[in-house]
Amino acid sequence: MAQLDQVKKHLKRGKVYRRNDLTKWSKAVDRHLGQMVSDGTLQKLSTGLYYFPKESAFGKTPPSEEELVKGFLKDDRFLLTSPNDYNGLGVGTTQLYNKRVVYNHKRHGEFRLGNRTFEFHVKHHFPRKLTREFLLVDLVNNVDQLAEDRERVLEKALAKAATTNSSKLRSSIEDYGSAKTKKLFYNFLNSFQGQNAKLSS
Repeated sequence: MAQLDQVKKHLKRGKVYRRNDLTKWSKAVDRHLGQMVSDGTLQKLSTGLYYFPKESAFGKTPPSEEELVKGFLKDDRFLLTSPNDYNGLGVGTTQLYNKRVVYNHKRHGEFRLGNRTFEFHVKHHFPRKLTREFLLVDLVNNVDQLAEDRERVLEKALAKAATTNSSKLRSSIEDYGSAKTKKLFYNFLNSFQGQNAKLSS
């Protein structure tokens, strides 16, 4: 029991741990994990993934999505997003999706972590934080997966591009857009700029 107590001393509340994380503190990892799950110290999230819950006035709190994903990937290089994030762009998307998307460098597929399901997509390039320019490009990348009138959403997204910071948008298009997305944006923006040039001449 003394060794189990020593293992517990290394745990930090609110953190997610993989089984391998505990091997540096325990020579009987599976036995200790079983004991800590049984006594409520740890909560099992999925195979080989555990959470040391924080305590609040309302009881034990679940891990944040960021902590879940970080623990699962053993990497903090990821971007957590959702189609719901498109709704703030003002391009006609209003649906609410029970879907969380994780752009990352390691894993691909759908995984259930605790009581939440995430769709992991391996991408070489994605920003550290969500920006309006990235979301606009990401929306056009994924417009075929939306429940709304796709043609209308695409039309509004391109119109929104005309009023967005040109250099930031073009940088996002170049870095994160698919070949189809780049063609759509550049054809529209070049046409739009051409029309403006005629009006000002």
